[in-house]
Amino acid sequence: MLDESTTLALIRRAKEGDNEAKEALLVHNTSLLKSILRRYLGKGVEYDDLYQLACMGFLKAIAGFDESFGVRFSTYAVPMIAGEIKRFLRDDGSVKVSRLMKKAARDMNAYIEQCSAERGEQPTVKELAEVFHMDEGEVVFTLGSSRMPVSIYEQGDYKDEKGTTLAERLPSDDDQDEMIEHMLLKQAIEKLPEREKKIVFLRYFRDLTQSEVARRIGVSQVQISRIESKIMGKFKEELK
Repeated sequence: MLDESTTLALIRRAKEGDNEAKEALLVHNTSLLKSILRRYLGKGVEYDDLYQLACMGFLKAIAGFDESFGVRFSTYAVPMIAGEIKRFLRDDGSVKVSRLMKKAARDMNAYIEQCSAERGEQPTVKELAEVFHMDEGEVVFTLGSSRMPVSIYEQGDYKDEKGTTLAERLPSDDDQDEMIEHMLLKQAIEKLPEREKKIVFLRYFRDLTQSEVARRIGVSQVQISRIESKIMGKFKEELK
């Protein structure tokens, strides 16, 4: 990622309509975009679509960023990017189906209608599996994906879903803020000098005391205390 001064310079240019500056910001923040969109993988939205949504949120963050507030751009951009993805999931339906699966479901439903019209009966799952070169489980899953719920408060059809609504089965976003803080904290740690990284690792990942860390590093406990206070100050600047 770019340093903060270079980022701010590019943002100023981007706000003036410089598309090359926007592209440079996107390219150099690809890892940030990917780290956020990974949170939403497996929710039925294709990776490329998630990436496009993340880019849209990022560009909105550029447009709305005010450096006079003294907040780091990444701190401002992360919730904007996550918000863009969450808005899409909320407004366009929390359950998404890939284009290939949608097409397969349409083809199957067309075949079922054709059989019903010509033979007076629907094909079996086994027949559908043979026609569409799938196993029977895939056929059931594909056909099920084409039926979207009328409401998130609609009860499920299957035995293990009776009595529960889709809203009750959707994953919670309660850990969203915690996820963002962890990601920003990881970025802050990566910027530390090697000795300070080691101190953070020993203190907070190995749970050693300041005295134990001092012996490992070869300095006094007082020095470790001072270095630790300095590190905490850096973290506060990164996360504010």
